[in-house]
Amino acid sequence: MIRLPAADVPPLTPDGDQARSWAEHELSNPAYAAAAPTPLDRVARAVQEFFASLFNGSPGGTWGLWLALAVAAVLVALIVLAVFFAGRSRLSRRTAASPVDLFGDAETRSAAQLRRAAASAAAGEDWAEAIILRFRALARGLVERGAVDLSPGATVHAFARTAARAFPARAAELDAAAGAFDDVRYLRRTGTPALLAVVARADELVQTDQPLRRDETAEPVR
Repeated sequence: MIRLPAADVPPLTPDGDQARSWAEHELSNPAYAAAAPTPLDRVARAVQEFFASLFNGSPGGTWGLWLALAVAAVLVALIVLAVFFAGRSRLSRRTAASPVDLFGDAETRSAAQLRRAAASAAAGEDWAEAIILRFRALARGLVERGAVDLSPGATVHAFARTAARAFPARAAELDAAAGAFDDVRYLRRTGTPALLAVVARADELVQTDQPLRRDETAEPVR
């Protein structure tokens, strides 16, 4: 068996510099770079370790538990608010689309749609139609706001008296608007721009006013 001189035998244990060189050469392999954890992996691991510490009772677990409870409470509150506002939005859409008996006719249009229709009729100088539509917009608007409950079959003057309970300062304007509607709708009198202005003014006033609460309303005008 041939033996090599000691100086020619490769060392079995590398020195420090050689070991570092070998390690750097090995880690430069692309396979290691591909296997390295991404920032997202590190975040996921941190979250996992955080929740694990809560259940394992590790140091800081009590503080972490309170933090987790606070975060959960905020999330629950946000979910409740989202459900609440979504429900109100759906209810508002259903209310706007549901037929309402507006003084003899079932009306599905919203107050805003009725106001636009009244403006279109006025542009065509159909004053009677504009007056009827604008008064219905007034009534529809108060129903949408929850300021007035409109009973089926209610007359315009009964409605005006009910609305005056929520808007006592506007009782005279509401009564005058009801009279204008009554004149052109039932008495077949000629509509005029002046009568339309009466109804439009009453509608604008109650839109900007804040209605009284139900427990603050005065007795109905008789």
